[in-house]
Amino acid sequence: MRVVERADGTRVAQRCVCQQERRVERMMAAARIPQRYIHCTLESFDVLPSADRSLQAAVVQARSFVRAYPVETDGKGLLLTGSIGVGKTHLAVGILQALIAERGAKGLFYDYRDLLKEVQNSYDRKVDQSEREILAPVFEAEVLVLDEVGAAKPTDWVWDTVAHILNTRYNDRRTTILTTNYANQAPLGGTSEGRSAKTVMREETLGDRITERMRSRLQEMCVVVEMQGEDFRQKVKRARFG
Repeated sequence: MRVVERADGTRVAQRCVCQQERRVERMMAAARIPQRYIHCTLESFDVLPSADRSLQAAVVQARSFVRAYPVETDGKGLLLTGSIGVGKTHLAVGILQALIAERGAKGLFYDYRDLLKEVQNSYDRKVDQSEREILAPVFEAEVLVLDEVGAAKPTDWVWDTVAHILNTRYNDRRTTILTTNYANQAPLGGTSEGRSAKTVMREETLGDRITERMRSRLQEMCVVVEMQGEDFRQKVKRARFG
């Protein structure tokens, strides 16, 4: 801290820049952002002129969300939908990093499959952490990024665990940012709880993967941001080796 003198002659304590930077660094580390995505910021999300317009609109919406947080967002999060490789994880991490750096939010990143695996492993008596200890930070995080929602094989246990996580955060009005590769629509030809073999053959939706009940809950919890376009990773690979 340092003491500064205002124009009216009064003196106040002010946190120095170096302390603020160290605080942000600690909060970034606590957010558990994987090293693969640590470079992902809103500034580094480049949208080519030839890209689908939805990508530029998504970036604009992401920046607006950061500016509006937390008063105007009022606990609402974002559901980023779209096919593989359009930049959903990059944008979600960019939002998280901006909220930490610019809004002082305490955030947490989790891959959907990794979180479920950690919870499942906690049932092993050889594991020190209990299910409650694993889920407590997930429940309590001011901002949670849950990446690749729906990626784990749907089972009754998966559905129950996901419902527990999302309902807890919904009831506590905590901000959740999710990404998914599955179409944000109700299952066709019946609900996910009772779909026929014929239904399984078609392309699965988010409602199939997490149940229509929880997909509907996400519509209350989040603003849906649709991202369309070509798989960027495949495009780069073709450019290198094509």
